[in-house]
Amino acid sequence: MKTCTLIGIIVALQSIAALSLRAADGMTTLSARSGSKMRIEGTSPVHDWQAESKLIGGSLEVGPNFPIVPGQEVKPGKIEVHGKAFISVRSLLSVEKNGTHYKDKMDEAMWEKLKLNEHPNIYYFPSEMSLKEAPKGKDAPYLFDSKGDVVVAGVTNSVSMPVNVLPMADNKIKISGVLPTKMSNFNIQPVFLLGTFKTGDDIKLLFDWVVAPAKPAAAAAK
Repeated sequence: MKTCTLIGIIVALQSIAALSLRAADGMTTLSARSGSKMRIEGTSPVHDWQAESKLIGGSLEVGPNFPIVPGQEVKPGKIEVHGKAFISVRSLLSVEKNGTHYKDKMDEAMWEKLKLNEHPNIYYFPSEMSLKEAPKGKDAPYLFDSKGDVVVAGVTNSVSMPVNVLPMADNKIKISGVLPTKMSNFNIQPVFLLGTFKTGDDIKLLFDWVVAPAKPAAAAAK
């Protein structure tokens, strides 16, 4: 009886392992590429302010129903997704509206509020994506609803936001979104520059994350 039970357990474990391998085979890993950008937009009694990073690292694992190439047919519904995107706090620089650098002191004050020394990165961990709207043309994006966790200054917030996914002809995919939030949601006090430049609590995080599979997936559009 014990021998039969042991054999049954072994067979069950082998079946689970085989299913896991088949599931893994259906996933595609997308790694970060150049061309990414994350922008923070905020307000103050003096003027609006913004900061930018042109570096978004990380990778994404997506299920077979994720659009990899232009024109790919994607079925409505949820898509399996795992991964991590991250931005170095030090790569965030204050900028004018035209993108030119603003002030070093603003950068240093911002890094201090973001607790650079304790938490050098900002993270996003996607947990769910669901196709909301198919593209209206081959060059138009796929519109998804998404959920995930944002980690800023060591504080985690679960968020939901629409995300555009645009497969491009150069084998890259641009994932774009806008997240309205508040600095106080991450326990960040809205005061910069020793109290002489007081910011509003409301901010927007805007991002274009460019990723690509390790190998071209032209066959996915067939």
